Amino acid sequence: MTEIRQITKDNAYDAVAPDDFPAMMEVDRYNARSTAFDKIISATHDHFWDPLDTKYIDFSEPFDLENQMVMPEEMVPELRLPCVQALDRKSQIKLANESARWALSSILHGEQGALNLSASLCHILRDPGAQEYAANQTREEARHVTAFAKYVQARWGKPLPVGTTLGGLLTNIVGAPEVYKKIVGMQMLVEGLAMGAFATLYAKSNDPLLVKLTQLVMTDEAFHHKFGKIWADRTIPNLSEEEQNIIEDWAAECFQTLLFNLVNPEQKQIIYGEFGLNWQQVQLEMLEAFGDEDRREAMKEGTNIFRVLIKTLLKAGIITDRTKAFYATYVDMEELKGEGDRMVGDDIAEDGIRYLQKINFGTNVDALKNVTVSAAE
Repeated sequence: MTEIRQITKDNAYDAVAPDDFPAMMEVDRYNARSTAFDKIISATHDHFWDPLDTKYIDFSEPFDLENQMVMPEEMVPELRLPCVQALDRKSQIKLANESARWALSSILHGEQGALNLSASLCHILRDPGAQEYAANQTREEARHVTAFAKYVQARWGKPLPVGTTLGGLLTNIVGAPEVYKKIVGMQMLVEGLAMGAFATLYAKSNDPLLVKLTQLVMTDEAFHHKFGKIWADRTIPNLSEEEQNIIEDWAAECFQTLLFNLVNPEQKQIIYGEFGLNWQQVQLEMLEAFGDEDRREAMKEGTNIFRVLIKTLLKAGIITDRTKAFYATYVDMEELKGEGDRMVGDDIAEDGIRYLQKINFGTNVDALKNVTVSAAE
């Protein structure tokens, strides 16, 4: 049997086998609790929300799917293709909203992956503080699953199946025995994608309910990202060159897979048949309409999911001179390096936390609601 290479550099991330429960009952473990996560654990109360309580969010809010797009036209690349432009206007709107349904279903599947991964960390992390944080994140991911399931149900009835690329990545990192793959894979890669996606939805969506939902979710995700950042700060500087290369190469491989496969027509083929479209034809026209130059242009947008992901890896020290040329194909790495450590969505999340603090602990809730919802108008 191959020994698991944990690449653990800090006791806070020391791990055992998932079936080694006796290790959790070692008496010395209980008093060896790291304080590294205390602040983000205690902050859990500040951003509590309940997707089943209408004082936080009301999923009965209507939206005219037949005549209005959930996302603006410029955010739906298919609408620029000849085969889609040949459809009547009602069909174009429906296709755009089915594309949104596919994207929101992918987010729902990602949240389910985050829930299972966080729970799996509870089984392997020996440090009681790290374990408590993972338990808290499990609870928060569970409410995200509930919330996105409720949103998709309200708008479309049920979600669409997961694409093979995202499904494969989630399955691999949830099942991975290595802590670094779980943390880099979920807390950085998937959470980085998610923060970019949520910031885009918050800024661009025509559906006020989706805008509100994404802000609520971002109040949690900002802390999940911090957990990954704590790992990076305590781990990356202490890696050997070989260990750095292992983590760096694995992250680059995952990024490349996501960049070229996450949202291509083959992954989304389930939505095209209803409109008499062949996914191979959609893909062919997409390749003719969008190339590397278009990807580079799209990645200049601060909320672009892949730009956010590259910045996450760069700021964590997982992109070095050895691999930065690969990412520089798509973004200006010096520009990213010069940006501060604040991530896209941090301001949105902080506004959301203030909104939740008013609901949970304070007064003048209605005034704050008007402030936070105004971004959707």
